[in-house]
Amino acid sequence: MNTPDTVVFGAAGFIGRALVARLLEQGHAVAAAVRPGSAGRLLSWLDDRDLDRSRLTVLDCDITDPGLGALGEAQLDEVRDIYNCAARFSFGLDLATARAVNIDGAVRVLRWSADRPRLRRLVHITGYRVTVPESAEHDYAVGAYGASKFEADAVLREQAAATAVPLTIANPSSVLGPGQYIGLAELVRDLWNGALPALPGDAETLLPILDLDYFIDFLTLLPEHPDTAGESYTVLDPASPPLPEMIRLLADHMHVRAPRFTIPISLVARLPRALTGVDRERLAFIAGDRYDTSAADALAERAKLTAPPAGTVLRAWADHLVSSRFGAVQADETAGFDRGLWVSGERQTPEFVLLHGLPTDSEAWREVRDLLGAPTLAADLPGLGRSAPDSGDPDRWLDALMAPVTDRPVLVGHSLGCVPVLRYATAHPDRVAGVVLVAPAFLQPGGSRLLRTPVAAALLRRLTAARLAAALRIPTGPAIESASANLRRPGVARRTVAALRAASGPRAHAAARRLLAELTVPVHIIAGSGDPLTTAVAAPVTEIEDAGHYPHLTHPGQVARILDSVRKDLADSTSGARAAVPGR
Repeated sequence: MNTPDTVVFGAAGFIGRALVARLLEQGHAVAAAVRPGSAGRLLSWLDDRDLDRSRLTVLDCDITDPGLGALGEAQLDEVRDIYNCAARFSFGLDLATARAVNIDGAVRVLRWSADRPRLRRLVHITGYRVTVPESAEHDYAVGAYGASKFEADAVLREQAAATAVPLTIANPSSVLGPGQYIGLAELVRDLWNGALPALPGDAETLLPILDLDYFIDFLTLLPEHPDTAGESYTVLDPASPPLPEMIRLLADHMHVRAPRFTIPISLVARLPRALTGVDRERLAFIAGDRYDTSAADALAERAKLTAPPAGTVLRAWADHLVSSRFGAVQADETAGFDRGLWVSGERQTPEFVLLHGLPTDSEAWREVRDLLGAPTLAADLPGLGRSAPDSGDPDRWLDALMAPVTDRPVLVGHSLGCVPVLRYATAHPDRVAGVVLVAPAFLQPGGSRLLRTPVAAALLRRLTAARLAAALRIPTGPAIESASANLRRPGVARRTVAALRAASGPRAHAAARRLLAELTVPVHIIAGSGDPLTTAVAAPVTEIEDAGHYPHLTHPGQVARILDSVRKDLADSTSGARAAVPGR
């Protein structure tokens, strides 16, 4: 085992785990101090990033325990650098919990650090608002979180001076990156769900942001520069836009409506919390203060460390928030908005392009995509799921989606998603290898069976995930939970019902059948035995026993095997055709 040269307290947290990863990448031997029971969460997160853990030691540590748990008994005399990322960051904390971690726990870390014979630096992380001494956050009557951080800042400085501990304090603003779901994220969640009619504050209100990767790089600089000992650094992006401008940027990216009004904080504070949804502790962080970042900026410039543009950080974070449903599920880091269209997967060389039916979104393909083991590309149809409405040509969005694709993928559509697949393949046969239609509603009696369920009613938006799954006659799961969450957003349920009705009339069915007849590329159809085709077709059909209208959700393994078989057959036929051409 490597002898640790660095200790990170709070190593399983949002900032701590990213710092552990960066230190390991830099070649450090790291001891990760984690709360009992959270080691698995840290190790899983590191493994997802394919990081070498051979130089990592994980130790249980409870900083509310005077002995610091297992870490207090470990032989760590070679440690030079210590980072304290451990804190309770939450609004509504009770006084005892806030003080036990944010003050008493921080002091225990400092005293333990003082006993390290080779100590070079203790870096303590706190908040940017401690640099505003007249701020309301220092008052425990307003909230225990902010007040405990204020008190801890003064106590640690005093204790460090008394024990000759080389202390550096980093005061970051709202750190944005994958895994950050509190604070500003709650405003973005309300914006996404159409529940943010107005903003507290005014045009000058500032909630400054900071990119996670930039902040982690900044932290690793501190022990390397001797003159940073005894100093504190306010770290935030000076280009952070004021809150109304920031919300407009996010609204434009996500294609949702931004609030048109601001409400003075003094007025919000006087209104009942039940009406505003905002408590006094949160309001204390919404202010027009500006911050002196000159010391941090000078150090970053010395190290040639440059922050990414604020807009880039905000857009990437918004993509993560929507993909993870604001922390409810594991995010797909390939997913994001592209000119209003929600897209995920391989953009240039997918072997499959998958379009969903209704009322689901592209999440319905996740299990099949995982089983395929091949690069795939998927999107939510315009105006449905997470995609914004598109009032232009009905084929323009798919042309744009396919524009970067350099190979000839297999286009796969389910139910309503079969029609854009057919339109594109008919218009661009040279761009696709073949087509697979899953439960094509236009080949079934009376259109999609969804029209004969409560799902087609105007109350679609009110259905819980369990009721939605029952209406569709499929088990509940991530795809249905995603669909249910999207259907509760303004306009999505209405557009879903309209799309179902428009696609289900006799003319729409006849037009789709004509497209199928005109198709010049290979086509394969998948249907469930409980949802059979009633229109004869020349194309090969595979019927999955005991499946209904959603075989990719109820029988994903079988659907994946059929798709893989189709892909291999198409590849073999293409290779054979090329081999038969003289000179190739």
